[in-house]
This record gives sequence, structure tokens and C-alpha cells, in this order.
Amino acid sequence: MESVFEIIAEPNRRAILSLLISSEQSVGEIERQLGMSQPAVSKHLRVLRDAGFVEATVDAQRRLYRLNPEPLQEIDHWLSPFRRLWSRHLDALERHLEQMDRPTSKKKKTRKK
Repeated sequence: MESVFEIIAEPNRRAILSLLISSEQSVGEIERQLGMSQPAVSKHLRVLRDAGFVEATVDAQRRLYRLNPEPLQEIDHWLSPFRRLWSRHLDALERHLEQMDRPTSKKKKTRKK
């Protein structure tokens, strides 16, 4: 079985997940929007479904796929300590840039002659 990170590392799967953020999509709709073949879309959807990233419902003669946010929440939780690290570094950079922008009393005023 592939890890969650191996599953989302594949660009076509990420593209499918991005499409499903806004609404349910059929295989045909995904195929048209991404310019992929039906077998390729079905293969990626099967991997995403088996991993729990998407769920399918049957609507007449087609399946509609929708995003299941739970596996993404697990990734978000894993990334949380890294996000705090990045935030501290960005806050320090912001403070540094603000200090650079402040006029200092040590700067000499230039006289016009």
C-alpha cells in the first residue's frame, strides 16, 4: 500500500483533488477538465478512493466523486510543527525588515548648498 505522501505526490492525483474541492465531479467531467484519458482518470480515482481521499456515489448511470477531507486533515496535523517553524522565521524576517525601514537618528542630514 502506498503512503499518503506517495499518493498525493502524483501530480494528476493532486489535480483531481483540486477539482473536487469545489464540487462533485464525474469521471467524464474530470477527464475533460484535465485532458486525461478515461482509463487514467479511473486509475487515479481508484487509488484516491482506496486511500480514503475521495468517495463515490452512484447517480443514475454515472459515479460522482467528492473529496473526503479526513486524510488531508491528517496531513495538515503532521505539517503543523513545520508551519510553526516557518511562522517564527517569517515573523523574525518581518521584524528585521521593519527595523530596516525605520529612520534612525544616527543618519546624517544632508545640507543643500
